[in-house]
Order: sequence, then structure tokens, then C-alpha cells
Amino acid sequence: MELAVLGGGHGSYAAAATLTEQDHQVRFWRRDRKAFEPVLRSGSVNILDSNGGREVKIHRATTDLADALDGVDLIVIPLPALTHEALAKEMAPHLSDGQVVYLPPGTFGSYILAKAMRDAGNQADVSFAETGTLPYLARKRAANLVAVSAYATRLPTGVFPAKNSDYAFPILEQAYPVIERIEDALSGALMNAGPIIHPPLIMMNAGPMEHFDEWDIHNEGTQPSIRRVTDVLDAERIAIREAFGYAPPHFPLADHYSLDGDEWMYGNAAHEKLTDSEDWREYIDLTNHRYMTEDMELGLALLVSCADYHGLDTPVSRGLLALGSAITGRDFRETGRTLGNLGLAGLDRDALTELLYEGIRI
Repeated sequence: MELAVLGGGHGSYAAAATLTEQDHQVRFWRRDRKAFEPVLRSGSVNILDSNGGREVKIHRATTDLADALDGVDLIVIPLPALTHEALAKEMAPHLSDGQVVYLPPGTFGSYILAKAMRDAGNQADVSFAETGTLPYLARKRAANLVAVSAYATRLPTGVFPAKNSDYAFPILEQAYPVIERIEDALSGALMNAGPIIHPPLIMMNAGPMEHFDEWDIHNEGTQPSIRRVTDVLDAERIAIREAFGYAPPHFPLADHYSLDGDEWMYGNAAHEKLTDSEDWREYIDLTNHRYMTEDMELGLALLVSCADYHGLDTPVSRGLLALGSAITGRDFRETGRTLGNLGLAGLDRDALTELLYEGIRI
């Protein structure tokens, strides 16, 4: 299959290499030519995982977005949600009938991309999909070297509009056979693990993170008291999913930490693989790190707005959102990716359900 991978982050490099090794023809796009020069020059990505290190030749590396998107079947965007609005406007004129766009994860970015396409006057029949995590526990160790500690073994995925699911899933599953089909894109957004795992870790480790030059929130930063907060936060997420009528499995985050529970998105013992790699031992600036700007300001704000939509009491998610707002000086209820800011809070349940199934009507 011919597909495009967009972006210059950890997940994008991992996707370009691994999808190429699955015999797909990958067009790898990055905006920053200078940073992308090692890939442009060599035509390859270096990857290190449990199978060792190797150089993977890419079908095409480009800084031309139109060239990357032209005629491909699948577009994979493993980028932070912070990039969605700007990228959506750039992509909008270039999308064409039958293409499938995958956001792993999405934070309901599928709606943002679809709306940008319609706002640009593009009437193509395009499917947008999203899941709950990156397909790779990955970190770039050099300009053109990505290390992958673990691969996703389950990817609960929803499609927008949901009426395109039967068409979109076979294309998505060619690239990611571990996809598990779920109801729609909002269900996929409410699987997002980032707004559950990261807010308690950064808020409750704020002191040592600002004191030490490096701190691993997933290793010494994951202590029993923090895990208890995470469990309550995740229970609020599951309650929101149930209020929307979404069916289990809800992929509780507790399974990520368990060695013998139900298999989570990265399989059993994934947490241990992550901490053993030491790739997440880093300095985190609480004012602008993506754990704050993506997972709290966008992801957790979306979660709280979904609770508001149903009148649910979610004190832990609301409290963490307030703490993040206090640290950054921005009111995440105003600046975040909420149903209100997306223009959807005023829809009643029937209208929202119709939108998720039918898509954006002209």
C-alpha cells in the first residue's frame, strides 16, 4: 500500500521505518528541511528495537506536503495534537476521495481535520480515524535514530464519519493489524491514555522535576499515591465513556501497570520496558512541555468538557485541570480543546450522534 507519514517527532520516525519494513511504500514528510536533512540525504531512517539496530530505506522523503499526500491510500499523522489545527489547514486542499487519515492518538483531531477540509471547500469523501495511543513507545536518540521500546498490541480505533467504518478499517488494518474496531471517533478520543497517565505524573512530581536536571516520571516518579490518583482519574474517563453509551472494553490504565491483568494497548510488562530503556529520563519544563500543553490543555480539557456535557461530577480531572491552569497562567477551560471551543457543546445527544455517524454536512 502507498501511504504517507507526516511529522518529525518520535512516532513519525518510528512509523516511517516500521511501515516500510511491512513492505508499504512510505512517503515521509517533514516541514523542517534543515532538521530533515539526514533523512533527505540518506533516504533512510535508522531504528533500534528488540531486533537490533538497522537502516531502513524509505520510498520517498519530502518536504512538499502536496507531493506527500497525492494519491496515497492512507495518511498517518503520529504528531502531537498541538499541530492539528495548523496542519489541517495545510492538508485541506490536498485530500481526495477515498483517502483515510489516521491520528494515533487524536484528542478528537479527526473532527478538526474534517472541518478544515469542509471549510476549505473540499467536498472529497475522506475518512478520519483515531486511537488511544501511539503505536510505538519510541524516543529519538539522534537526528536520524529512533529507539522503540515496545509496539502496540491493541489499538482501539474509531472512524469519523462512522458511516465510513466498513470502508476505512480494511485500509487501516493493512498498516496496523492490531486495530480493534470501536464505535466512532469520539469513542477513540476517549481512549486517549495521555490525558490520564501524564497529568497526575507531572502535577505530583512538579517539585523534583523543577529541582533535578533529569527526572523519570515513569520510574521514580510513579509511586503508589500517584497511581491511586491515576486510577480515580481513569474511573472518571470510563464513566464519561459509559455516559455516551460506549461499550467496553474501556482499556483501564491499571492494566498498563499490571503484569498479569488484561492486555493493555502495549501488552503486558510495557511499563517495565519503558522504564528499563531510560529514554524517558528527561528535563520537563512544566510551562511548555507537551504533557502540559497537549495532554492537559487539550486532552484533559476535552475530557472535562465531555463530563460537563453529561453533568457528571469529575473532581480529580477538574482539579488537575485547575492546577495546570494555575501553573501556566492560562485557563484551560477557555483555551483547551473543549466541546464548546469545537462548536459542539450546544448539540443535543441526537444531533451529536448524527454528526459522529454522518460527518459534517454542507
